[in-house]
Parts: sequence; structure tokens; C-alpha cells
Amino acid sequence: MMTHKDLLVATHLQMLGTLDGLLKKAAEHGKGDALLAEKLAEDMLPLSTQVRFLVNMPGEAMARLIGLDFKSTEQDPETLAEARKMVAERKADVEKWSAHNFLAENEKIELVIPNGMTFDLTAGEYVRDWAVPQYYFHATTAYAILRKEGLDIGKADFVGYMFRYIRQPAS
Repeated sequence: MMTHKDLLVATHLQMLGTLDGLLKKAAEHGKGDALLAEKLAEDMLPLSTQVRFLVNMPGEAMARLIGLDFKSTEQDPETLAEARKMVAERKADVEKWSAHNFLAENEKIELVIPNGMTFDLTAGEYVRDWAVPQYYFHATTAYAILRKEGLDIGKADFVGYMFRYIRQPAS
């Protein structure tokens, strides 16, 4: 049975790997670092902020679930190399943090979001209904920005981790 810890750690590690692969392809694209300023729509945040959110969110979740003393960075990456470094560092952090015990599934969490709204959730509900969906939202947005800007990427780039499960044809 998959626990909320299993779900969150796997999601963060897989999608940080996905993000790194996308950023690697972005670095090889003709626009280079200028891609970090691109948005899907005028009222949306740019790729650089999507990356910042994606490297902050694992620490923010771990602060709630394991009592980690974590301070989110407020600085967007200025280069794709810097973005990839941030992703690699956070991936190593998640691997380290995964050794900790998480709050029990039914323990209470108070989630206060920047607009002042407060949600009362259990740890399991927080992972399932907030942490994982928010993570996929920002990962999908980063992917969509890069796709809109002409990168040759597709679903295999977004869910490349699935290839470890592929069934090989019988001989």
C-alpha cells in the first residue's frame, strides 16, 4: 500500500528529474536563457518562477510533514544552468529528507496560503489534495511554456520515468 510519504517523495523525485530533462533541452534551444522570461499568458508567471516554485515546494511540504526548518528562496534563477543546479540540489535534499518519519496520515495540518486563506487538513489530505496537485500544476505549466516556445518535447519527456515499467516483448 502506498503511503502519503511514498506518494509525495516519488512525485518530487520524478518530476524534479523531468524538470531537469526539460531544462537541459531548453539550454540546447536557440533562445537559451531567454526562455526563463517566457509565460503561457500575460497574467501567468514566467518559467523562471515556475522553476523556483518547483524547487521550493518540496521543502515547504517537508516543513509541514517532518518539521523541517525550511526557508523558501524568493530569487528566480537567472540562467538555465542556475535553474538546473537548483533542481539538482533540491533532488538531493528530497532524497535526504525521505529518510525522516512523516506525520501520520490523520494528523492535522493548517495550510495558510499567500492570499490569507487557511485550510484545515490531515497530513494525507494535504499530500493528496494540495502538495501533489500543486506540484503537477507548476510542472505542467513549465512544460507548456517550453512547448509553446518551440522546444521539441512531448509526453515522453514529461513522463519519461514511466519507461522503467515498460514491458519488453516476449522473444
